[in-house]
Amino acid sequence: MIFLEISRAAFMIAFFLYCAAFIFYIVAVTGKTWRNRDPKRHEQKWGRISFAASSLGLVSHLVYCGTRWAYSGHVPVSNMYEFMTFLSMMIMIAFTVVFLIYRKILLGVFALPLAIIIMAYAAVFPQEVQPLIPSLRSIWLYIHVTLAATGESFFAVGFIAGLMYLLRVIDFRGTDKSARRQKRWIEFTFFSIMIVVGFLVSVFAFRAAGYEAVFIQNETKIDSQVQGDSTIGKEVYQLPPIVAPYHSEPEQIKPFLGMAQPLFEAPSWMNGANAGRKLNTIIWAILTGAVLYVLIRALLRKPLAQALTPAVRAIDPDDLDEISYRAIAIGFPIFTLGALVFAMIWAQQAWGRFWGWDPKEVWALITWLFYSAYLHLRLSRGFQGRRASWLAVLGFLVVMFTLVGVNLVIAGLHSYAGTD
Repeated sequence: MIFLEISRAAFMIAFFLYCAAFIFYIVAVTGKTWRNRDPKRHEQKWGRISFAASSLGLVSHLVYCGTRWAYSGHVPVSNMYEFMTFLSMMIMIAFTVVFLIYRKILLGVFALPLAIIIMAYAAVFPQEVQPLIPSLRSIWLYIHVTLAATGESFFAVGFIAGLMYLLRVIDFRGTDKSARRQKRWIEFTFFSIMIVVGFLVSVFAFRAAGYEAVFIQNETKIDSQVQGDSTIGKEVYQLPPIVAPYHSEPEQIKPFLGMAQPLFEAPSWMNGANAGRKLNTIIWAILTGAVLYVLIRALLRKPLAQALTPAVRAIDPDDLDEISYRAIAIGFPIFTLGALVFAMIWAQQAWGRFWGWDPKEVWALITWLFYSAYLHLRLSRGFQGRRASWLAVLGFLVVMFTLVGVNLVIAGLHSYAGTD
């Protein structure tokens, strides 16, 4: 039991150290413009402090992983909480490796928030240590999942560098069609990030408030002997119900902002485990993310992407382009082995087939094909700079949909995926 308590404490310590390191990185980048400061000396000083804080956070993160592994007896990657926490740790490892090579302090301003958001997303899921089901009791679990997460962590660094490159080279004062289109798409990228943040804000806010709504759901059984027989189950919401589960009646609803009843019922094709609750969560994420985006944009009085451009003016765009490419080139073979080759070997041993068209399998293949196309276009077609950076950004959005969207939207609307 002591290992479990240590792992929980180490998780929180790592989270807060990452938050502190993020603040220090901002000070290192923006503070050099203060009056009566030696810019180079200031950046070096706070850069060392920032990297020390993020490294200590990584050490604490590794302690979490080791103690939870010692308690459970297996690598902590067997559920969404463990996997997303492990992914955030690997992103920090990948960032640390790239930082030690290129010494670009600004990378920390973008890498730390990504790791923090993923850790916060992990905390949404149940955190109890559960015994492995028989199909997961295999050495291939460790090999497949850890290598896949490692590859995705380098894709994340490629995304960060690619996004910074776009912020560096896009002309936000341009009025031609190409400039307007690029400004819209990069702003959409930041809006997508705000939706994820909105999901976290809404879930944690209502969880802290102890909100709960309960529905009684009739699940119709149809088989060869019984037609129309119904069983009654309960569906518990932790967010105010905008959408009710299909074929259900409310048992307990706390009014929120005068809303005492759901606005509509989930359609019949969403008649699955947790389907209505997942759709309700998605709606809340979009609404909260949109409100946060509007508030931040009103505060800045300009688009989010444009507000960040001054921070990247001093960095060489060619360096960012190289970092993005090198990170993806490192991550691709690791991802190929982990997410495809070893995954298929494990599937054959566990289920007697190499491929089953499961949504996660399909989207892992889509991710691999996308990055294959990226490397092909980069190496043989001369895709560099702006075009390559757009592909790096889009590729990681595909990765995040594979990790988050497939579990929350596709699987969540039809099977078991859910939050705490």
